[in-house]
Amino acid sequence: MQFRDLQKQYEVLKPQIDTAIQQVLSEANYISGRQVAELEQQLATYVGVRHCIACGNGTDALSLVLRAWGIGPGDAVFVPDFTFFASGETVALEGAAPIFVDVDPQTFNLDPAKLEEAILQAEKKGKHALKAVIAVDLFGLPADYPTLEAICKKHGLLLLEDGAQGFGGTIEGRRACSFGDAATTSFFPAKPLGCYGDGGAIFTNNDDWAAILRSLAVHGKSGANKYDNVRVGVNSRLDTLQAAVLQVKFEAFQEYELAAVEQAARWYDEALADSGLVLPYRPQGFTSSWAQYTVQLPEGIDRDALQARLKEQGIPTMVYYPKPMHQQTAFEGTESAKASCPAAEQLCQTVLSLPMDPYITQQNVFDVSNRILKFFA
Repeated sequence: MQFRDLQKQYEVLKPQIDTAIQQVLSEANYISGRQVAELEQQLATYVGVRHCIACGNGTDALSLVLRAWGIGPGDAVFVPDFTFFASGETVALEGAAPIFVDVDPQTFNLDPAKLEEAILQAEKKGKHALKAVIAVDLFGLPADYPTLEAICKKHGLLLLEDGAQGFGGTIEGRRACSFGDAATTSFFPAKPLGCYGDGGAIFTNNDDWAAILRSLAVHGKSGANKYDNVRVGVNSRLDTLQAAVLQVKFEAFQEYELAAVEQAARWYDEALADSGLVLPYRPQGFTSSWAQYTVQLPEGIDRDALQARLKEQGIPTMVYYPKPMHQQTAFEGTESAKASCPAAEQLCQTVLSLPMDPYITQQNVFDVSNRILKFFA
């Protein structure tokens, strides 16, 4: 069994993917080929925004937005404490200070009440210019954007949706990567929509920001002359081969993959209903794209022992994430390390992600679930 079965996906989509790759090879336009612009338009239309700017990866996408917003030394950005390192790393990389905020233990996402508390505390301290909030759609579930948007508006903060794991999720029918002032996603192979290498994208309705982002992603060039560099940028492009692969996968993603992972989640919900595990929570009106199916273990369960037993039985599991952001070695000795985030710390001790992808079978799910139940017995 695979944790996320990319081989099975390729077997299903092989004719279309092979044809798409061969088309790129035949056209020999490997950088900024037509497939990149086509994909950007398809993604923007799907999400429901005016602009999609493809780039090299999801981390670059975050950095590019922060740079386009002029965030740098002396500034601070609020970031959830329970997330992948890139969400806070990019803030520090721009010279700003990440202020880590605790999460809702049910959704794993940024807790709006804790965010409001952190903003008020930071305003009182007055050490930084407070500029933005990064909210993460962890494991596929969008953050509480209706509430977060109101808080950011109240305090004059920009809101960046980190949809690296959330592409395909919704709130009341509105799709992830359409929230906040800008949004980003990742096309890392194991993401809900993944390519065969690195890739990412930025989404926004702001025409001026879109123009700056396109410039920043290609060495700060002007729109009219690629050898007239009007700002200092980076080299962060989605190559044509990856765009072609994504176009094929995006069709399957819309046609049946999102529905398939939702069905798989329901199978897990049913099989593990009486297990004592805390199962993934979806607020009313929210849907997840199920980047992960992550449970919380009950008190007294040895997670390492459970993982080892499942591994012996051919069942892979993962811990996302074993250490909260404020305890990362990179932030030792900084103000960021002083965050108080008990919910994040507890989650790091209890979460476990189970195999999940659009091609997992009901029998696979029941096998995994039964092995867990036997361990608890």
